[in-house]
Amino acid sequence: MTEMMPQMTPPTTTSPKKLFIKTYGCQMNVYDSDRMADALAPHGYAPTQDMAEADLVLLNTCHIREKASEKVFSELGRLKELQNEKRAAGSDLMIGVAGCVAQAEGEEIARRAPMVDMVFGPQAYHRLPDMLARAESQRHMHPSLKRAVVDTDFPQEDKFAHLPAARKEVTISRGLTAFLTVQEGCDKFCSFCVVPYTRGAEVSRPVEQVVGEARRLAEAGVKEITLLGQNVNAYHGVDGKGRSVGLGELAYLLAEIPGLERLRYTTSHPRDMDAALIAAHRDLDLLMPYLHLPVQSGSDRILKAMNRKHTAADYLALIDTIKAARPDMALSGDFIVGFPGETEQDFEDTLAIIRQVGYASAYSFKYSTRPGTPGAALGDQVDEAVKTERLARLQELVTSLTNQFHASMVGRTLPVLIERVGRMPGQVGGRSPYLQAVHLEGGAELIGAIHPVEIIGVSTNSLSGRLARAAAA
Repeated sequence: MTEMMPQMTPPTTTSPKKLFIKTYGCQMNVYDSDRMADALAPHGYAPTQDMAEADLVLLNTCHIREKASEKVFSELGRLKELQNEKRAAGSDLMIGVAGCVAQAEGEEIARRAPMVDMVFGPQAYHRLPDMLARAESQRHMHPSLKRAVVDTDFPQEDKFAHLPAARKEVTISRGLTAFLTVQEGCDKFCSFCVVPYTRGAEVSRPVEQVVGEARRLAEAGVKEITLLGQNVNAYHGVDGKGRSVGLGELAYLLAEIPGLERLRYTTSHPRDMDAALIAAHRDLDLLMPYLHLPVQSGSDRILKAMNRKHTAADYLALIDTIKAARPDMALSGDFIVGFPGETEQDFEDTLAIIRQVGYASAYSFKYSTRPGTPGAALGDQVDEAVKTERLARLQELVTSLTNQFHASMVGRTLPVLIERVGRMPGQVGGRSPYLQAVHLEGGAELIGAIHPVEIIGVSTNSLSGRLARAAAA
């Protein structure tokens, strides 16, 4: 259990120490890393991009990918060498492991890597200054007495209510786009997934808290916000009147913020794609017509084994409803190949649903067991060579569909948010509503606004265009 927290140490007035955060995995981890930096800033830690000069290194880990734990221990081995070098030079390095691997394997990390000072899960970031104070008090103990501070409880309090607001200078530096976490955790318990065990039950941030942070981002110049959640369309935040507000209603509220021009969200579950959210896509121009809606498999038998609680027909009917409300909607998805018991026919069913939906893009992976999940106990594991061959076939199909989607943009005029100077002189770059990189000739004065761009060409990873008014001249 978590120790009683000491009184929070007051902000330091000495010269800043250096903080390096290495972030693995999803966009939510990127957001969490920013918030950890915000939490430590009043306590004397300034971010650095150079790990070698850091006084504190935090590894913000992800447990989704295969061999996640091994990668963390490998990185810790390199950090131990850096720690030894710094101590030999008369300085020190504190090390913390955060995130989902820490949540799942906290005590094992503390046992196998005794040089680690802190191990804490995603629900403990607001307690980071106090954990750091406790860890610092042990820095000069004999190694046999020193113990890592481990905090992997799922607390009752809302961590977001205790995290400080993002500092204005950091907010401004984040540029024209930003992530904003609105929901954490998952109650779906898909049999292949560790998220319910590492992030906990579904929790949503209060409406005023989300709207307030979005407003501050817009005031700092952010034009596009991506709302994040493990199951973001399960959002059910409480407003000032005590009402539960869904993601669709939240989108309407965010659309009223001056200066905010684009809104996205990820990742969604088909079972939580309700009528209010679909209506928001119909009504709100700022809600981008690009939806990440994972299905994982096209086989009803495999979907049942995955505990997805929907069928392929359910999913396809939902896609039809969404496209009826927003005809220009494009879809991306997630697919797992080689789930235990998957036959060739099951796999062909997956290829069939990919063709029918016509995905603009997709993420695909070979199934790998996650200890502690129901899928890990299933028999009839698919041979690795078969998984590799099926993944290659699936990715070939997705690549073909993606190329077709990009090619279909040629001749269209798209609103493009110009974000940066291009790699070539006289060129700028930005993003289409469909998250495609777009390059065009133009000066830096175009940056920071949305411009109509006629798409005139397609390359492997981007579109090329020209300002529509120039094309018409």
